[in-house]
Amino acid sequence: MLVSHGSRAAALVACGALLLASAGCDADTSKEATTTPQVRLYGSDGNMTNAYAEALKERANLIDGMKGTIPLTPLPDSFKNRLRAVDPKLGDYIYAAEAYDAVIISALAAQLAGSTGPAEIAKQIIGVTNNGQRCEQAGDCLRLARDGQDIEYRGVSLNRAGFTDAGEPATASYATLTFGQQKLDDGKTEFVGAGDDSGASTKNPPRPRRQGSGKVPSAPLVLGGLLPRTGDLALAYAPMAAGAALAVKDINAAGGVLGKPMVWRDGDDGTNPDVAKATVAKHVRDGVHVIIGAGGSGISRAVLPDVVAAGRVLFSPSNTDAGLTSMDDQGLYFRTAPPDSLQGRALADVILRDGPHKIVLVSRKDSYGEGLQETVRAELERAGLGADRVKLLTYDPPADAAAPPLDFSAGAREIKEYGAEAVLIIGFAESAQVIRALADSGVQIQH
Repeated sequence: MLVSHGSRAAALVACGALLLASAGCDADTSKEATTTPQVRLYGSDGNMTNAYAEALKERANLIDGMKGTIPLTPLPDSFKNRLRAVDPKLGDYIYAAEAYDAVIISALAAQLAGSTGPAEIAKQIIGVTNNGQRCEQAGDCLRLARDGQDIEYRGVSLNRAGFTDAGEPATASYATLTFGQQKLDDGKTEFVGAGDDSGASTKNPPRPRRQGSGKVPSAPLVLGGLLPRTGDLALAYAPMAAGAALAVKDINAAGGVLGKPMVWRDGDDGTNPDVAKATVAKHVRDGVHVIIGAGGSGISRAVLPDVVAAGRVLFSPSNTDAGLTSMDDQGLYFRTAPPDSLQGRALADVILRDGPHKIVLVSRKDSYGEGLQETVRAELERAGLGADRVKLLTYDPPADAAAPPLDFSAGAREIKEYGAEAVLIIGFAESAQVIRALADSGVQIQH
């Protein structure tokens, strides 16, 4: 599985045109190339997208051969076509299904609650995914909910088991992706399952209310986006936005929620706590009931206290920080993305298949990066790779778009001196600077 390692000899003969951009092709460089280990690159969900190549611009071929994992289930062509009808320029599908399911589940929970009150919606969200009449289409699920029936929603991303008591998927599907010719090679994509069906919640939610059996809210259900339209995670915005927009379209085409069309209000998290906090405050003022986001785990950590204080629901399609499972959220935080306790195992397995002896794990310094880094380290240690064979490095991501680009030259030199054979890069668009620095330092990147 994914055993195409490329030709070492061919890589050396090519003289690393862009990998050794400043070194030239003299005899000394060739001699060094024969003694310096070639390094395989690996990535995670924050950078394994077609948009990541754009961050490298004219040096995009540096990532040819880079492998990594993202939470992703095999998406039906029909779903991809419907997403492209929303956004014809869509080039990636990362977290599109998770965003779609987050919106659908929120709408169904409000319908079952017979209320647009965030606290009442929150009480139904876990139950929407467990122990009821199974349904897969928005219209079918809404009809059951309007009749006051318990439902068990199975959507595009949530297709095995439902949510745990903590409000996150009990199981997940991961894709192993590979870059080739400066874009993801779909022919090399593999899928693997993770998690355990037995982890799904067995608790019963409040009894659903049949539509028409009580007072109907005078205002419609309002959802607000808190997605990374700008910032380092902006490369994942388009698919998430398309997924959310498609879900709103499907819900309203099926008659809306509680007899009224559901309303969507856009909002940017900026991959920045200050931007996200301002968006949350605006959503609260505008009467948003459920906030879909944030994109990054660290951003959700930053805004969750504000969301809880305002009594709103925060529902992320892309947060993977395992530490969020135990956050004090007053029962108001949910996610359709699986925690990194599951992704770490899949990612470690991808690296171990290639048999490297010395591995460097580079991560952005935040809850997402350091959390996933530690999970992968623990999995590698469990497989027999001790501290003498695994090196950890972190970097501070730029504060915003106006900040100077990440300078990883010192870290790149450290990786070269260590003699790494594999480098895992856990980050967003800014992590492209790590790859540039590795190449500029003379690290031989294997394609």
